[in-house]
Amino acid sequence: MSSPVSNVRPDYDQVIVDIVDYALGYEVTSELALATARHILIDTLGCGLESLEYPAACKLLGPVVKGTMVPHGAKVPGTQLQLDPVQAAFNIGLLIRWLDFNDTWLAAEWGHPSDNLGGILAVADWLSRTAVAAGKTPLTMQAVLTSIVKAHEIQGVIALENSFNKVGLDHVLLVKVASTAVVSQLLGLTRHETLAAVSLAWVDGQSLRTYRHAPNAGSRKSWAAGDATSRAVRLALIAQTGEMGYPSALTAKTWGFYDVLFKGQPFKFQRPYGSYVAENVLFKISFPAEFHSQTAVEAAITLHGALKAAGKTVDDIHKITVRTHEACIRIIDKQGPLNNEADRDHCIQYMVAVPLIFGNLTAADYEARRAADPRIDRLRAKIHCVEDAQYTRDYHDPDKRSIANALSVEFNDGSKLPEVAVEYPVGHRRRRADGIPLLEAKFRTNLARRFPQKQQDAILAVSLDPAQLAAMPVHEYVDLYVI
Repeated sequence: MSSPVSNVRPDYDQVIVDIVDYALGYEVTSELALATARHILIDTLGCGLESLEYPAACKLLGPVVKGTMVPHGAKVPGTQLQLDPVQAAFNIGLLIRWLDFNDTWLAAEWGHPSDNLGGILAVADWLSRTAVAAGKTPLTMQAVLTSIVKAHEIQGVIALENSFNKVGLDHVLLVKVASTAVVSQLLGLTRHETLAAVSLAWVDGQSLRTYRHAPNAGSRKSWAAGDATSRAVRLALIAQTGEMGYPSALTAKTWGFYDVLFKGQPFKFQRPYGSYVAENVLFKISFPAEFHSQTAVEAAITLHGALKAAGKTVDDIHKITVRTHEACIRIIDKQGPLNNEADRDHCIQYMVAVPLIFGNLTAADYEARRAADPRIDRLRAKIHCVEDAQYTRDYHDPDKRSIANALSVEFNDGSKLPEVAVEYPVGHRRRRADGIPLLEAKFRTNLARRFPQKQQDAILAVSLDPAQLAAMPVHEYVDLYVI
C-alpha cells in the first residue's frame, strides 16, 4: 500500500519566495539598468505604434464588450481607448508584440521581457488616474521604469537555465509570472497576497508553443504575450481580495508544476535577482525579425551589396550556407510552404532571402504581396543551416551572449563570395554606442506614423530627458500618446 499524502500545508516554495521578496523589496540602484529601462520604454511603445498600421492587430483592440466605459481606466497609447486594467494590458501587450520588433532575451529559454510593459503600464496608469480622481498622489514614471527592470530580471533570470520550449511550453508563461509579481507590487499587495498571486500564476494553465511551430504557426504568437500580461493583472487583482494561494505550486508531488509540466525537474538558477537582464537585454533595432536571425539579416544585407559589386544576381546563386547556433536551427530553420506572416518571420531562409534580393527587411516584407515574389521561394530552397559548436557555446556564455550567424554564397559557376560573419547584432550590449542613436531614430519614426509634429515634439521632450520622465505622473505621460 502507498503511504497517504500529508495534508500539512507547507511553506511557500523557495522559488516563489525569492520572486516575491525581490519584487517587493529590491531597490534598483543600477544607473545602467534605469537608463536602459528608459530606452526599453520608448522602443516598446514605438513598436506598439507601428502595429497600429496593421488591421489584423487593430481588429483585436477595444473592450471585451463593445461600448463598455471605464471613466478612470487605463489608456492605450496611440488610440482613444480607455479600458479596465486587465483589458488595457491585453491591448497594450498585443500591440507591443504584434510585429516581433521589441526587445529580446536569449538563454536556455528565450522571450521578450518588454512584453511585461502591457501589464505594468496599464496598472500604473489606472492607479494614477484613480488616485487623482480621489484627490491623492499619482504614481510617477519612476515606478514604471523600476517595474520594467524588475520584470525583465524575473523573466530573464529564470530563463537563463530553464528551457520551457523543450517541454513544449511557450515563453509567455514567464511574462505571466513576472508581470504578476511586479503588478502586485504596484497594486500595494502585502507579501502574503503577493505570494498567493505568484503561486496562482504557476498553477494557472500554461500556453503551448503550438502556434509558433510548423505546421501550426499562426497569429496567436503575436497576441500571446498580451494575453499573458493581462492574465497577470487579473490574478493579482484576485489575490488582492484575500484569495488563497498554493504554497507548493511548483514542488507538490504529482500535482505541482515540476511533475506535471517540467518532467519532474526543479528549476536551476545561475545568479540571484538584481539588474543583470535589463543591463544586457537585446534591442531589435534594425529588423522586425525573430532574434536568432538578426545577425543573419545584417550579413545578408552586406552580401546584397557584394552581389552587386560582383555583377551577380540571386539567380546566379547555387547555394547559401548559414553557419549558426543550435537554437536558431531548432526554432527557425524551416523549408516548405509558408502559410502566413507569422510563418514567414519564423523562417531564417525567408529572412535571409528577402534582404539578399531587396537589400532590406521590413515588417511589410512578411505580407502576402511581398511573399508572392517567386524569387524568394527559389532562393529559400538554396539556403541551408549548419551548426557551429563554438557559436552555440558563445550563445550560452554569460560573458558573451552572442547570437552569431555567418553566411557564405556559392555561385553556379563555382565561384564564391567571402563569408560574412556577424557575432553581435546592433541591439547587443557590446554595440550599445552604435545602437542607441538608431533606437532613438526608430522611436522618432514610429511617433511620426501616428502623431502630428507638435505632439511628437512633446513626447520626445519628456522621453529623452531622464529627470523629467522619471518625475512625470504616469497618466500625464500616457496622455501624451492619446490621438
